[in-house]
Amino acid sequence: MAAFVAALLAQASDRTPWLTAILSTRFAKPGTIILATAIALAVGNGVAAIGGMLIGPHMPPNARDLFLALALLSAGGSALFPIKPPDRLSGWRIGAFMTSLLGVAILAAGDRTQFITLAISARSPSPILAAVGATIGALVINIPAIMAGEAARKKLPLTAVRLAAGVLFLITGAILGLGAIRLI
Repeated sequence: MAAFVAALLAQASDRTPWLTAILSTRFAKPGTIILATAIALAVGNGVAAIGGMLIGPHMPPNARDLFLALALLSAGGSALFPIKPPDRLSGWRIGAFMTSLLGVAILAAGDRTQFITLAISARSPSPILAAVGATIGALVINIPAIMAGEAARKKLPLTAVRLAAGVLFLITGAILGLGAIRLI
C-alpha cells in the first residue's frame, strides 16, 4: 500500500504522465500506449524491487528506515521545483508501442518512483508487492493522462499538485528519518 500511495503522488507530479499524454495525442492509439507504459513501468519497478530485495537484508532496520526517509525527502525536494517538458520523441519513427515503451522506460529510469520503490522493497518482507503497488499507483495516474491527451493535461493545476506532493513527501520523510535516528 505504501508503494502504491508513494507512486501515485510521485507520478502525479512527474514528467512520465506528460510524456504519455503527448504520445497519446501523437499516435491516437491509447490501448497500445497503455500496454507499453504498463510494461515499462512494471519492468522499472521490478528492477527497483529486486535491488531493494538484495540490499535490504544487509541493512539494519534503522538504516532501512533512514534510506526510505532519504528517498521520500529527495522526492519531496524535487517536487518543489518546476519540471521541464519531456522530449516529444517526434524524431522517433519506431511506432506507437516501441516509442512508448522505450520513451517511458528511459524517462522513468531512476526516477523518484523507482527510488522510493527500491527503499520500500529494502524494508518489506514482500518486495514484489512493492513493485506491483508502485506499478499500479503509477498506472492510476498515467492511464487517465493517456486517455485525456496533451490538451487536457495542460488544463490541470500541476504546480499545486507538485507542491502538495512535495510537502507530503517532505513531512513523511522527515518524520520517518527522525524516527530512524531515534529523535522521535
